[in-house]
Amino acid sequence: MSVAMQDVMKQSGVAFGTSGARGLVSAMTDRVCYVYARSFIKYCEASYKCERTIAIAGDLRPSTERILKSLVQAGADANWKVIYCGRIPSPAIAMYGIDKHLPTIMVTGSHIPADRNGIKFNHPNGEITKADEQGIVSQSVDFDEALFGADGMLKNAPELPAVEAEAEENYCKRYPDFFGSDALHGLTIGVYQHSAVGRDIVVKVLESLGATVKPFARSETFIPVDTEAIRKEDEELAREFTHKDYVDAVFSTDGDSDRPLLADDVGMWLRGDVLGILAAQSLGIKRIATPVSCNTSLEKSGSFEKICRTRIGSPYVIAGMESLVENGVTVAGYEANGGFLLETDLTRTFADGTRTLKALPTRDALLPMIAVMVMVREERMCVVDLLRKLPKRFTVSDRLKEFPTEKSKAKLAEIREKNLGEKLFGALAAKPSKFAKDKTFQGKIVSLNEVDGYRMEFDSGDIIHLRPSGNAPEFRCYVETEGKERSAELLAECLKIMEGWRV
Repeated sequence: MSVAMQDVMKQSGVAFGTSGARGLVSAMTDRVCYVYARSFIKYCEASYKCERTIAIAGDLRPSTERILKSLVQAGADANWKVIYCGRIPSPAIAMYGIDKHLPTIMVTGSHIPADRNGIKFNHPNGEITKADEQGIVSQSVDFDEALFGADGMLKNAPELPAVEAEAEENYCKRYPDFFGSDALHGLTIGVYQHSAVGRDIVVKVLESLGATVKPFARSETFIPVDTEAIRKEDEELAREFTHKDYVDAVFSTDGDSDRPLLADDVGMWLRGDVLGILAAQSLGIKRIATPVSCNTSLEKSGSFEKICRTRIGSPYVIAGMESLVENGVTVAGYEANGGFLLETDLTRTFADGTRTLKALPTRDALLPMIAVMVMVREERMCVVDLLRKLPKRFTVSDRLKEFPTEKSKAKLAEIREKNLGEKLFGALAAKPSKFAKDKTFQGKIVSLNEVDGYRMEFDSGDIIHLRPSGNAPEFRCYVETEGKERSAELLAECLKIMEGWRV
């Protein structure tokens, strides 16, 4: 029978978000995942000159193996060879595909809970774009419906092929080959492993760079670590670990190890957008693309010759990076979640000669954390010292969980149409009166940005940004001010207002 990808999306509710197709595990049946894979393969056949070969990998959540098997079936039915690269980080499978000029698929729900999962697609040159997404969802595929039972599951799921280890091996060599085997010599780094797919790879890479590594808190139960909304238990865990055991920093990642978490020597996690600034400074990047939600210390630091602000999501950051490319200029991008994308090759001169780090235009967790620690060692500072050198702007964010996307979009439309921004939030973001400490003026919006969501900058310098999540039923709020406590207080007040919108 023939089925249209768009019909499968509508019927299942599994659709593209900011980082691939995601949905509830119960909705992501073998049939749905099979049709997605067949549509992607068919699109690649028409749009990219590549071998009839596809590489796949996955994270450690319980539903991943089942979905991987549906991809193997899809590849076989399309007469494509399927290479299984095992359970490895998203950037590792993407890099393998770029090196081999093959399309790849990563089965991962990233940071979202285990009752959900996702499929991330890469064409032979890297991450798919929004244009690629449209090409995929416009496909129709022919297949034998008898493959699946009434529940949408394969009646006879294939076994996974033997693991091809080259993808993991090449990813592990990428960093010592560039930075050198003594780049982190003398540093002690803790690794919060939890259920991240790259938990052992992070340890291996750090040791190959000369660091002393102390892994902790490994979990065989999936833990949804969100690098943009760090859980209280993860904050406490890092503090407890650093108080008990001396380290220069703590490394961790999200579930598919493409988003980093870096903590200083007392266990305070850095925000991803601040990590991105420090990493770009360390690497000598000249031009940066980053979403509109990221900290404005980027501009205020004066470290970069050109900056492109984009919508939230790696496809938009990639498009922004591409617009900045010019001969001889280094270009990179990063997101608020910390994922760092290298658009151009990076060449540096070391004591033993010149080495080049090849471009990897997809989110990577390891590069920004390593780059910052290389700067820590070279400048004989600690992470906190580097943070103190940045302009004092503090961003915090959180979200309302289980808040339907359509409902959050409708609320933003109401705020936009009725100009409710100042009425709802002006008093919270008010500028202190010059005449009395206990009085404030109503805050006035001086800049409004609707590139992605509704971002209000007030005359006090406070920034409040509301946005529906692109890959989960969550309503996100980002706040930036000149003070850490001020940002936390303002975020809490904003969330109180937003909670009232559930009714």
